Amino acid sequence: MATFRLLILLLAPCLALFANLVHAQAYPNRTITLVAPYAAGGDSDFSGRNLANVVPKYLGQPAIVVNQVGASGMIGSQRVRTSAPDGYTLLISRGGSQAIVPALDSKSPYKWNDFTFLSLLDLNPLVLVVKADSPHKTLKDLVDHLRANPGKLNYSTAGPNTTQNLSAQYLFQVTGLPKDVAVQVPYKSGGEATTAVLGDQVQFVFNNLTTMLGQIKAGTLRPLVITTAQRLKDLPNTPTAREVGWPQLEALTGWSGLFGPPGLPPEVISRWSEALQKIAQDPDWLRANETIAGIPAIRSPAETEKFAREQFELYEKLGTLLGIRQ
Repeated sequence: MATFRLLILLLAPCLALFANLVHAQAYPNRTITLVAPYAAGGDSDFSGRNLANVVPKYLGQPAIVVNQVGASGMIGSQRVRTSAPDGYTLLISRGGSQAIVPALDSKSPYKWNDFTFLSLLDLNPLVLVVKADSPHKTLKDLVDHLRANPGKLNYSTAGPNTTQNLSAQYLFQVTGLPKDVAVQVPYKSGGEATTAVLGDQVQFVFNNLTTMLGQIKAGTLRPLVITTAQRLKDLPNTPTAREVGWPQLEALTGWSGLFGPPGLPPEVISRWSEALQKIAQDPDWLRANETIAGIPAIRSPAETEKFAREQFELYEKLGTLLGIRQ
């Protein structure tokens, strides 16, 4: 019996190593759930489905997108944060839910870094649009009308602590307008916020280009400004923020990333890093990003964490400046 016990003690490290190797090789061995914390038709939904379409090529298992909406993305994000750290429930993170909410809302159930960072996925330029038949032909037209008619126009958002609201509020600040110069009307997603402009429920929205490119190309929405440093080939006639005289707006951008719950095993992180390096070159994934005007932005976990920290610090500073931190 003593000899048997000694043998077990000697073999235990080897057995543990073997078990870890088997686990690493086995991941994934079933479907991966990608939680999009906003409604279908929004940017997290687009990014999640683009990723899910190519995951089987590189991980050998399907991925499905589950839209779990509510509380400016907090409900879906919190679901992932508290899920088992096994790599089977991951988050399609957004700037709104992962940087803006923790920066502005003291009641947020998580901090910006309460996740395992896997990668950025794409960047989404922000565009301010009005309906095609709007009397406002330029951003200056809109700003002048707001100044002369405070409280008369509405703008749509996906919630108070989202890119759409913060971008509009920042526009008001840099143009010298009061923060209540227009009335915010919140919706469940960026897609619904765009639809509200088309339905004349609101007069403008400052939203991610991804959500609105189809309507802009169809001529139903008129873009007044874009926050990129240079004009985009998809919108050659849309001026940049710098061109219209407010370059401060370049600091604003939408983005999607892939985050996991805290404590993801190193082998899961490594498996995703290898897959994402290949996905970054995948023609189907690149084509899908181009279709929705997304700028591919896959990065390492360390680079992703740095980017997320900078975004949090940006919105924390903006929130303090605008007096909208809660």
